[in-house]
Amino acid sequence: MEELVLNWFSQWGIFSIFLSILINIVISIFGVIPSFFLTASNITFYGFETGIFISYIGECLGAGMSFLLYRKGFKYVKHHVPSNSKYLNKLMRSKGKEAAILIVALRLFPFIPSGLINLGAALSKISTLHFTLASAIGKIPAMLIEGYSVKEVLSWEAEGKIALFIVSLMILMINWLIKRKRTDV
Repeated sequence: MEELVLNWFSQWGIFSIFLSILINIVISIFGVIPSFFLTASNITFYGFETGIFISYIGECLGAGMSFLLYRKGFKYVKHHVPSNSKYLNKLMRSKGKEAAILIVALRLFPFIPSGLINLGAALSKISTLHFTLASAIGKIPAMLIEGYSVKEVLSWEAEGKIALFIVSLMILMINWLIKRKRTDV
């Protein structure tokens, strides 16, 4: 996927910045697509600092757009969103400063998908302004951690990348087995 995005960037020239931001917005709206490949593409194409900055802008705009779309479209399913995360459930019941602090905190957890945070916030009583500010603040350290991690993985040899892929698959399989076992009980 990274190769495809890098090819697009080459073809779009200076407008590739807008393409990157647009892709990030689409990723945020779908809510389940990981953005690390786009961050890797941005870092590879633009360099570390500029790539991180473009990814940060795209993620902030994407969070805001998905928040607005989710708020408009999912208001009617507010009480039917399944969540086994006590923090996301708390976010959905919160408002004001409490919701903003939760959003900043949840953005720091790499295991909670950004789309779930956006959905939880859209179903809460937080204002658009507070959501936008909290997301922008929370995404700064999250983006730096993601960017540094991606930069390090990009510098690994093929063996390291394969080992990371295998470990990731094992974690996903263990997680799936645990969830399956819980539903069987």
